[in-house]
Amino acid sequence: MNSVKKTSKPLIGGIAMMLSGVLGLFGTMNYWIGIGEAGSGFGKGDIPPFVPSIIFGLPIPALIIALFALVGGIFALSRRKWTWSLICAIAATLSFILLGIPAIILIALSKDEFR
Repeated sequence: MNSVKKTSKPLIGGIAMMLSGVLGLFGTMNYWIGIGEAGSGFGKGDIPPFVPSIIFGLPIPALIIALFALVGGIFALSRRKWTWSLICAIAATLSFILLGIPAIILIALSKDEFR
């Protein structure tokens, strides 16, 4: 029997990763197709002001990293595959640093809760 106390750390870390992934996907799609006037921050080729990603000059890697963040969030919510969750939390940091750093910390601290 597993006697490890379950906390909300993987849940919060997983949600942070998923939000990071969604914001990264939104930013990547905005970079490709845009939803506003050019130069408004929401036009084609613009990076939205709330998505300060360090890799948006490369939209394909940014898309892949955002997808990794989403997958890692799913792993964290289900408390499976700790190593992959941690790798994906690092990807979440590349997608949206303000959500990725707490995700890394929370996933790293909750290693014993994963199977």
